[in-house]
Amino acid sequence: MSVRAAAWLAWSALAVTTGFSVLVSFMPSEQNGLEIIVPLAAWAVTSSAVGALIVSRRPGNPVGWLLGAIGLLVGASAFFSQYAFYALVGRTGSLPGGGAAAWLATWPIGLAFGLFTYLFVLFPEGRLLSPRWRWILWFSGVVIAASTLSEAFMPGPIEGLQPVQNPLGIEGAGDVLSFVSALADFFYAALFITSALSVFLRLRRAKGDERQQLKWLTYAAALLAGVAALGVVIELSGGAGWWFFLVILISLLGIPVAIGVAILRYRLYEIDILINRTLVYGSLTALLALMYFGGVTATQALFRTITGQQELPQLIVVAYTLVIAALFNPLRRRIQSFIDRSFYRRKYDAAKTLEAFSAKLRDETNLDALSDDLVGVVRETMQPAHASLWLRPERASAEAERGD
Repeated sequence: MSVRAAAWLAWSALAVTTGFSVLVSFMPSEQNGLEIIVPLAAWAVTSSAVGALIVSRRPGNPVGWLLGAIGLLVGASAFFSQYAFYALVGRTGSLPGGGAAAWLATWPIGLAFGLFTYLFVLFPEGRLLSPRWRWILWFSGVVIAASTLSEAFMPGPIEGLQPVQNPLGIEGAGDVLSFVSALADFFYAALFITSALSVFLRLRRAKGDERQQLKWLTYAAALLAGVAALGVVIELSGGAGWWFFLVILISLLGIPVAIGVAILRYRLYEIDILINRTLVYGSLTALLALMYFGGVTATQALFRTITGQQELPQLIVVAYTLVIAALFNPLRRRIQSFIDRSFYRRKYDAAKTLEAFSAKLRDETNLDALSDDLVGVVRETMQPAHASLWLRPERASAEAERGD
Protein backbone atom coordinates (compact mmCIF):
# COMPACT_ATOMS: atom_id res chain seq x y z
CA MET A 1 0.00 0.00 0.00
CA SER A 2 1.31 3.42 -0.91
CA VAL A 3 1.90 6.07 1.73
CA ARG A 4 -0.90 8.19 0.32
CA ALA A 5 -3.41 5.32 0.33
CA ALA A 6 -2.42 4.31 3.86
CA ALA A 7 -2.83 7.87 5.13
CA TRP A 8 -6.21 8.19 3.40
CA LEU A 9 -7.44 4.95 4.99
CA ALA A 10 -6.21 5.93 8.45
CA TRP A 11 -7.77 9.40 8.34
CA SER A 12 -11.02 7.91 7.00
CA ALA A 13 -11.11 5.58 10.03
CA LEU A 14 -10.62 8.62 12.24
CA ALA A 15 -13.54 10.37 10.51
CA VAL A 16 -15.80 7.35 11.10
CA THR A 17 -14.71 7.13 14.75
CA THR A 18 -15.40 10.83 15.22
CA GLY A 19 -18.83 10.38 13.65
CA PHE A 20 -19.66 7.53 16.04
CA SER A 21 -18.43 9.59 18.99
CA VAL A 22 -20.47 12.65 18.06
CA LEU A 23 -23.65 10.66 17.46
CA VAL A 24 -23.36 8.67 20.68
CA SER A 25 -23.18 11.91 22.65
CA PHE A 26 -26.80 12.61 21.64
CA MET A 27 -28.03 9.21 22.89
CA PRO A 28 -27.46 9.02 26.66
CA SER A 29 -29.34 6.29 28.48
CA GLU A 30 -30.24 5.34 32.03
CA GLN A 31 -27.39 2.83 32.16
CA ASN A 32 -24.76 4.99 30.46
CA GLY A 33 -25.08 8.72 30.95
CA LEU A 34 -23.01 11.52 29.47
CA GLU A 35 -20.48 11.25 32.31
CA ILE A 36 -19.47 7.85 30.87
CA ILE A 37 -20.22 8.30 27.18
CA VAL A 38 -18.26 11.51 26.61
CA PRO A 39 -14.95 10.31 28.13
CA LEU A 40 -15.25 6.98 26.29
CA ALA A 41 -15.87 8.78 23.00
CA ALA A 42 -12.96 11.13 23.69
CA TRP A 43 -10.68 8.15 24.29
CA ALA A 44 -11.77 6.49 21.04
CA VAL A 45 -11.14 9.66 19.02
CA THR A 46 -7.76 10.23 20.68
CA SER A 47 -6.58 6.68 20.00
CA SER A 48 -7.76 6.82 16.39
CA ALA A 49 -6.21 10.26 15.86
CA VAL A 50 -2.81 9.17 17.19
CA GLY A 51 -3.02 6.06 15.03
CA ALA A 52 -3.82 8.12 11.92
CA LEU A 53 -0.96 10.48 12.66
CA ILE A 54 1.51 7.60 13.03
CA VAL A 55 0.27 5.85 9.89
CA SER A 56 0.56 9.03 7.84
CA ARG A 57 4.18 9.41 8.99
CA ARG A 58 5.21 5.75 9.27
CA PRO A 59 2.74 3.50 7.43
CA GLY A 60 5.00 0.47 7.84
CA ASN A 61 4.70 0.52 11.63
CA PRO A 62 1.74 -1.67 12.74
CA VAL A 63 1.42 0.25 16.02
CA GLY A 64 -0.37 3.09 14.21
CA TRP A 65 -2.79 0.68 12.56
CA LEU A 66 -3.48 -1.03 15.89
CA LEU A 67 -4.25 2.27 17.63
CA GLY A 68 -6.57 3.30 14.81
CA ALA A 69 -8.38 -0.06 14.91
CA ILE A 70 -8.76 0.03 18.70
CA GLY A 71 -10.20 3.55 18.58
CA LEU A 72 -12.62 2.61 15.80
CA LEU A 73 -13.81 -0.53 17.62
CA VAL A 74 -14.35 1.31 20.91
CA GLY A 75 -16.25 4.10 19.15
CA ALA A 76 -18.37 1.59 17.22
CA SER A 77 -19.15 -0.44 20.34
CA ALA A 78 -20.24 2.68 22.27
CA PHE A 79 -22.42 3.89 19.39
CA PHE A 80 -24.17 0.59 18.65
CA SER A 81 -24.72 -0.08 22.36
CA GLN A 82 -26.47 3.24 22.88
CA TYR A 83 -28.35 2.95 19.58
CA ALA A 84 -29.67 -0.51 20.52
CA PHE A 85 -30.74 0.62 23.99
CA TYR A 86 -32.46 3.69 22.57
CA ALA A 87 -34.24 1.69 19.83
CA LEU A 88 -35.26 -1.36 21.87
CA VAL A 89 -35.69 -0.07 25.43
CA GLY A 90 -35.71 3.73 25.62
CA ARG A 91 -38.15 4.42 22.77
CA THR A 92 -39.23 1.06 21.42
CA GLY A 93 -39.58 1.02 17.65
CA SER A 94 -38.44 4.61 17.20
CA LEU A 95 -35.30 3.61 15.25
CA PRO A 96 -34.79 0.83 12.70
CA GLY A 97 -32.20 -1.92 13.02
CA GLY A 98 -32.20 -2.15 16.79
CA GLY A 99 -31.52 -5.90 16.76
CA ALA A 100 -28.58 -5.58 14.38
CA ALA A 101 -27.15 -2.75 16.49
CA ALA A 102 -27.53 -4.92 19.61
CA TRP A 103 -25.49 -7.69 18.01
CA LEU A 104 -22.85 -5.24 16.77
CA ALA A 105 -22.49 -3.98 20.35
CA THR A 106 -21.61 -7.42 21.74
CA TRP A 107 -18.12 -8.11 20.37
CA PRO A 108 -16.14 -5.00 19.18
CA ILE A 109 -15.06 -3.93 22.68
CA GLY A 110 -13.63 -7.39 23.41
CA LEU A 111 -11.77 -7.37 20.11
CA ALA A 112 -10.33 -3.94 20.91
CA PHE A 113 -9.25 -5.19 24.33
CA GLY A 114 -7.42 -8.12 22.75
CA LEU A 115 -5.50 -5.92 20.30
CA PHE A 116 -3.68 -4.30 23.22
CA THR A 117 -1.57 -7.46 23.45
CA TYR A 118 -0.25 -6.87 19.93
CA LEU A 119 0.27 -3.21 20.74
CA PHE A 120 2.56 -3.92 23.68
CA VAL A 121 4.65 -6.69 22.12
CA LEU A 122 5.24 -4.73 18.88
CA PHE A 123 5.96 -1.31 20.38
CA PRO A 124 7.84 0.85 19.37
CA GLU A 125 9.19 -0.16 15.94
CA GLY A 126 6.61 -2.80 15.04
CA ARG A 127 8.99 -5.72 15.55
CA LEU A 128 9.03 -8.51 18.11
CA LEU A 129 11.65 -8.64 20.82
CA SER A 130 13.08 -11.76 19.11
CA PRO A 131 11.79 -14.52 16.77
CA ARG A 132 11.10 -16.65 19.84
CA TRP A 133 8.22 -14.31 20.69
CA ARG A 134 6.39 -15.07 17.45
CA TRP A 135 4.20 -17.59 19.25
CA ILE A 136 2.47 -14.82 21.21
CA LEU A 137 1.08 -13.33 17.98
CA TRP A 138 -0.49 -16.62 16.90
CA PHE A 139 -1.75 -17.51 20.36
CA SER A 140 -3.21 -14.02 20.85
CA GLY A 141 -5.00 -14.36 17.52
CA VAL A 142 -6.60 -17.63 18.62
CA VAL A 143 -7.68 -16.19 21.98
CA ILE A 144 -9.06 -13.03 20.39
CA ALA A 145 -11.02 -15.05 17.82
CA ALA A 146 -12.41 -17.40 20.49
CA SER A 147 -13.43 -14.52 22.75
CA THR A 148 -15.00 -12.51 19.92
CA LEU A 149 -17.01 -15.43 18.55
CA SER A 150 -18.21 -16.55 21.99
CA GLU A 151 -19.42 -13.02 22.81
CA ALA A 152 -21.01 -12.58 19.38
CA PHE A 153 -23.14 -15.74 19.65
CA MET A 154 -23.71 -15.95 23.42
CA PRO A 155 -27.46 -16.44 24.07
CA GLY A 156 -29.38 -14.44 26.62
CA PRO A 157 -29.33 -10.78 27.66
CA ILE A 158 -26.50 -8.66 26.33
CA GLU A 159 -24.20 -7.41 29.07
CA GLY A 160 -24.81 -3.72 29.65
CA LEU A 161 -28.04 -3.76 27.58
CA GLN A 162 -30.39 -5.70 29.83
CA PRO A 163 -33.08 -6.78 29.03
CA VAL A 164 -32.04 -6.75 25.34
CA GLN A 165 -31.44 -10.28 24.04
CA ASN A 166 -28.68 -11.25 21.61
CA PRO A 167 -30.52 -11.68 18.29
CA LEU A 168 -27.91 -14.15 16.99
CA GLY A 169 -27.41 -16.06 20.22
CA ILE A 170 -27.22 -19.86 19.82
CA GLU A 171 -29.47 -21.27 22.52
CA GLY A 172 -28.10 -24.82 22.48
CA ALA A 173 -24.49 -23.71 22.83
CA GLY A 174 -24.81 -21.42 25.85
CA ASP A 175 -22.78 -23.59 28.25
CA VAL A 176 -20.02 -24.21 25.73
CA LEU A 177 -19.78 -20.54 24.78
CA SER A 178 -19.73 -19.49 28.45
CA PHE A 179 -16.84 -21.89 29.09
CA VAL A 180 -14.95 -20.60 26.04
CA SER A 181 -15.52 -17.00 27.13
CA ALA A 182 -14.27 -17.68 30.68
CA LEU A 183 -11.24 -19.54 29.32
CA ALA A 184 -10.49 -16.68 26.93
CA ASP A 185 -10.66 -14.18 29.80
CA PHE A 186 -8.12 -16.27 31.73
CA PHE A 187 -5.76 -16.37 28.74
CA TYR A 188 -6.28 -12.63 28.20
CA ALA A 189 -4.90 -12.01 31.69
CA ALA A 190 -1.93 -14.30 31.01
CA LEU A 191 -1.24 -12.62 27.67
CA PHE A 192 -1.32 -9.16 29.21
CA ILE A 193 1.19 -10.22 31.85
CA THR A 194 3.39 -11.73 29.14
CA SER A 195 3.17 -8.65 26.93
CA ALA A 196 4.07 -6.44 29.92
CA LEU A 197 7.06 -8.73 30.51
CA SER A 198 8.16 -8.26 26.90
CA VAL A 199 8.09 -4.47 27.36
CA PHE A 200 10.18 -4.80 30.53
CA LEU A 201 12.73 -7.05 28.79
CA ARG A 202 12.89 -4.72 25.81
CA LEU A 203 13.47 -1.77 28.14
CA ARG A 204 16.39 -3.55 29.79
CA ARG A 205 18.07 -4.22 26.44
CA ALA A 206 17.18 -0.97 24.70
CA LYS A 207 19.53 1.97 24.23
CA GLY A 208 19.26 5.48 22.89
CA ASP A 209 15.97 6.56 21.32
CA GLU A 210 14.28 3.19 21.75
CA ARG A 211 14.89 3.29 25.50
CA GLN A 212 13.36 6.75 25.70
CA GLN A 213 10.36 5.59 23.68
CA LEU A 214 9.81 2.65 26.01
CA LYS A 215 10.00 4.97 29.00
CA TRP A 216 6.99 6.89 27.69
CA LEU A 217 4.92 3.71 27.45
CA THR A 218 6.03 2.32 30.81
CA TYR A 219 5.31 5.65 32.48
CA ALA A 220 1.75 5.74 31.10
CA ALA A 221 1.21 2.05 31.90
CA ALA A 222 2.50 2.48 35.46
CA LEU A 223 0.15 5.43 35.97
CA LEU A 224 -2.78 3.35 34.70
CA ALA A 225 -1.80 0.38 36.88
CA GLY A 226 -1.60 2.61 39.95
CA VAL A 227 -5.03 4.09 39.30
CA ALA A 228 -6.49 0.62 38.64
CA ALA A 229 -5.02 -0.71 41.91
CA LEU A 230 -6.51 2.24 43.76
CA GLY A 231 -9.83 1.49 42.07
CA VAL A 232 -9.78 -2.10 43.36
CA VAL A 233 -9.25 -0.84 46.90
CA ILE A 234 -12.04 1.72 46.57
CA GLU A 235 -14.36 -0.86 45.00
CA LEU A 236 -13.76 -3.29 47.87
CA SER A 237 -14.57 -0.52 50.34
CA GLY A 238 -17.80 0.21 48.47
CA GLY A 239 -16.90 3.79 47.60
CA ALA A 240 -16.37 3.61 43.81
CA GLY A 241 -18.81 5.30 41.47
CA TRP A 242 -19.07 6.69 37.97
CA TRP A 243 -16.46 9.32 38.82
CA PHE A 244 -13.82 6.64 39.24
CA PHE A 245 -14.66 5.20 35.83
CA LEU A 246 -13.90 8.69 34.54
CA VAL A 247 -10.51 8.66 36.30
CA ILE A 248 -9.72 5.25 34.77
CA LEU A 249 -10.57 6.55 31.29
CA ILE A 250 -8.38 9.62 31.76
CA SER A 251 -5.50 7.39 32.88
CA LEU A 252 -6.11 5.06 29.95
CA LEU A 253 -5.93 8.10 27.69
CA GLY A 254 -2.24 8.29 28.55
CA ILE A 255 -1.48 5.08 26.61
CA PRO A 256 -2.20 6.38 23.06
CA VAL A 257 -0.80 9.82 23.91
CA ALA A 258 2.45 8.33 25.25
CA ILE A 259 2.77 6.05 22.22
CA GLY A 260 2.22 8.94 19.83
CA VAL A 261 4.81 11.12 21.55
CA ALA A 262 7.32 8.27 21.68
CA ILE A 263 7.03 7.13 18.07
CA LEU A 264 6.88 10.60 16.55
CA ARG A 265 9.76 11.59 18.87
CA TYR A 266 8.47 15.02 19.73
CA ARG A 267 10.29 16.37 22.80
CA LEU A 268 11.37 12.79 23.42
CA TYR A 269 13.98 13.40 26.08
CA GLU A 270 11.61 15.37 28.31
CA ILE A 271 10.32 12.01 29.61
CA ASP A 272 13.07 11.78 32.24
CA ILE A 273 12.05 15.17 33.63
CA LEU A 274 8.38 14.18 33.57
CA ILE A 275 9.02 10.90 35.41
CA ASN A 276 11.27 12.63 37.93
CA ARG A 277 8.72 15.36 38.66
CA THR A 278 5.91 12.82 38.98
CA LEU A 279 7.88 10.75 41.48
CA VAL A 280 8.88 13.81 43.49
CA TYR A 281 5.57 15.66 43.63
CA GLY A 282 3.47 12.50 43.85
CA SER A 283 5.46 11.32 46.87
CA LEU A 284 5.46 14.81 48.35
CA THR A 285 1.69 15.19 48.01
CA ALA A 286 1.02 11.78 49.55
CA LEU A 287 3.41 12.44 52.44
CA LEU A 288 2.04 15.91 53.21
CA ALA A 289 -1.57 14.65 53.04
CA LEU A 290 -0.70 11.78 55.37
CA MET A 291 1.03 14.14 57.81
CA TYR A 292 -1.84 16.63 57.73
CA PHE A 293 -4.76 14.24 58.12
CA GLY A 294 -2.85 11.98 60.48
CA GLY A 295 -1.83 14.90 62.65
CA VAL A 296 -5.30 16.42 62.69
CA THR A 297 -6.92 13.06 63.48
CA ALA A 298 -4.48 12.28 66.29
CA THR A 299 -4.81 15.78 67.76
CA GLN A 300 -8.59 15.61 67.56
CA ALA A 301 -8.62 12.26 69.39
CA LEU A 302 -6.31 13.65 72.08
CA PHE A 303 -8.32 16.86 72.35
CA ARG A 304 -11.58 14.88 72.68
CA THR A 305 -10.07 12.72 75.42
CA ILE A 306 -8.82 15.69 77.41
CA THR A 307 -11.67 18.18 76.97
CA GLY A 308 -14.59 16.04 75.82
CA GLN A 309 -15.27 18.34 72.86
CA GLN A 310 -15.80 16.85 69.39
CA GLU A 311 -14.49 19.67 67.23
CA LEU A 312 -10.95 21.02 67.11
CA PRO A 313 -10.50 24.78 67.50
CA GLN A 314 -9.89 26.51 64.19
CA LEU A 315 -6.61 27.86 65.52
CA ILE A 316 -5.14 24.34 65.71
CA VAL A 317 -6.26 23.52 62.16
CA VAL A 318 -4.73 26.76 60.88
CA ALA A 319 -1.50 25.99 62.75
CA TYR A 320 -1.32 22.54 61.15
CA THR A 321 -1.86 24.09 57.73
CA LEU A 322 0.97 26.57 58.28
CA VAL A 323 3.29 23.79 59.47
CA ILE A 324 2.56 21.71 56.37
CA ALA A 325 3.18 24.75 54.16
CA ALA A 326 6.50 25.40 55.91
CA LEU A 327 7.57 21.77 55.39
CA PHE A 328 6.88 21.85 51.64
CA ASN A 329 10.30 23.00 50.38
CA PRO A 330 12.49 21.07 52.88
CA LEU A 331 10.60 17.85 52.19
CA ARG A 332 10.70 18.45 48.43
CA ARG A 333 14.50 18.83 48.54
CA ARG A 334 14.92 15.68 50.62
CA ILE A 335 12.60 13.63 48.39
CA GLN A 336 14.34 14.97 45.27
CA SER A 337 17.72 13.97 46.70
CA PHE A 338 16.43 10.50 47.65
CA ILE A 339 14.95 9.88 44.19
CA ASP A 340 18.10 11.11 42.45
CA ARG A 341 20.23 8.80 44.59
CA SER A 342 17.90 5.84 44.07
CA PHE A 343 16.80 6.14 40.44
CA TYR A 344 19.14 8.67 38.81
CA ARG A 345 22.42 7.68 40.45
CA ARG A 346 24.63 8.66 37.54
CA LYS A 347 23.12 12.14 37.39
CA TYR A 348 23.40 12.47 41.18
CA ASP A 349 27.05 11.39 41.21
CA ALA A 350 27.84 13.81 38.39
CA ALA A 351 26.25 16.70 40.26
CA LYS A 352 28.16 15.85 43.42
CA THR A 353 31.43 15.63 41.46
CA LEU A 354 30.86 19.05 39.89
CA GLU A 355 29.94 20.49 43.27
CA ALA A 356 33.17 19.18 44.82
CA PHE A 357 35.24 20.50 41.90
CA SER A 358 33.61 23.94 42.20
CA ALA A 359 34.53 24.07 45.89
CA LYS A 360 38.12 23.06 45.12
CA LEU A 361 38.32 25.61 42.31
CA ARG A 362 37.82 28.44 44.80
CA ASP A 363 40.77 27.34 46.95
CA GLU A 364 43.26 25.71 44.57
CA THR A 365 45.94 27.94 42.97
CA ASN A 366 48.10 25.27 41.32
CA LEU A 367 47.20 25.29 37.62
CA ASP A 368 48.64 21.82 36.98
CA ALA A 369 46.61 20.30 39.79
CA LEU A 370 43.46 22.00 38.51
CA SER A 371 44.13 20.71 34.98
CA ASP A 372 44.35 17.13 36.23
CA ASP A 373 41.23 17.59 38.31
CA LEU A 374 39.32 19.07 35.36
CA VAL A 375 40.17 16.12 33.12
CA GLY A 376 39.15 13.75 35.90
CA VAL A 377 35.80 15.52 36.37
CA VAL A 378 35.05 15.36 32.63
CA ARG A 379 35.87 11.65 32.54
CA GLU A 380 33.75 10.91 35.60
CA THR A 381 30.69 12.94 34.65
CA MET A 382 30.50 12.70 30.85
CA GLN A 383 32.42 9.40 30.47
CA PRO A 384 33.91 10.15 27.03
CA ALA A 385 36.03 7.64 25.12
CA HIS A 386 39.03 9.99 25.45
CA ALA A 387 39.63 13.25 27.33
CA SER A 388 42.63 15.58 27.28
CA LEU A 389 43.30 19.23 28.09
CA TRP A 390 45.57 21.61 26.18
CA LEU A 391 46.53 25.00 27.59
CA ARG A 392 48.19 27.67 25.52
CA PRO A 393 51.72 28.42 26.80
CA GLU A 394 52.00 31.54 28.95
CA ARG A 395 54.63 33.13 26.66
CA ALA A 396 52.53 32.67 23.54
CA SER A 397 49.55 34.12 25.38
CA ALA A 398 51.52 37.21 26.46
CA GLU A 399 52.84 37.78 22.93
CA ALA A 400 49.35 37.54 21.55
CA GLU A 401 48.15 40.15 24.00
CA ARG A 402 50.98 42.58 22.98
CA GLY A 403 50.18 41.99 19.30
CA ASP A 404 53.61 40.48 18.49
